[in-house]
Amino acid sequence: MKKTLLLAGVTCVFAANANAAEFMNHTINPYVGLDYVYSDANIKKEYQVKKDYNSMAINLGTMLSDYASIEAFFQQSGERSNKVSGTEKYKSKFYAYGLDAYGYMPVGCNGMKLLGSVGIANYNMEVKDKSSISRNSKYDKDRTGYRIGFGAQYDINEHIAARVMARYSYIGAKALKDLKELTAGVRYTF
Repeated sequence: MKKTLLLAGVTCVFAANANAAEFMNHTINPYVGLDYVYSDANIKKEYQVKKDYNSMAINLGTMLSDYASIEAFFQQSGERSNKVSGTEKYKSKFYAYGLDAYGYMPVGCNGMKLLGSVGIANYNMEVKDKSSISRNSKYDKDRTGYRIGFGAQYDINEHIAARVMARYSYIGAKALKDLKELTAGVRYTF
């Protein structure tokens, strides 16, 4: 009886290890991505800056299974300026970095997936006041924000995918309250 239990225990350990090795080799796939991001920022009125930004974002992620991934990102906007009576008054820009968790749901056609995301990010908003009254004052603050998004992804082949997302980010900073973003980009899975 003891030999039978020992043999059954050894068999279970080897079976569990075989399944774990198959899980590790088959489903965890790293990927990189590049996105264009259009952001509509909710900025306080006292900062008379333009509220739309064009950004690029780079992403590093890992597919944990067919239905889940985790992704780190860095996003940098271009600088926006606002002219009042022909002279430059305000300049603004922001950058962000953080981590998102994604869930995937395959739909009808081959390679199409709906996706949702939740995440946390650090946002840095910089506003420079170039008016003669304030003598070049500057607002430059970091703030942690929370993100939620939904979108779709189409797997062109096993390595290349195209993705579009809509995202809402709550920041709650003095100058930058929140962001509504649209992204479009590509992913390359290794």
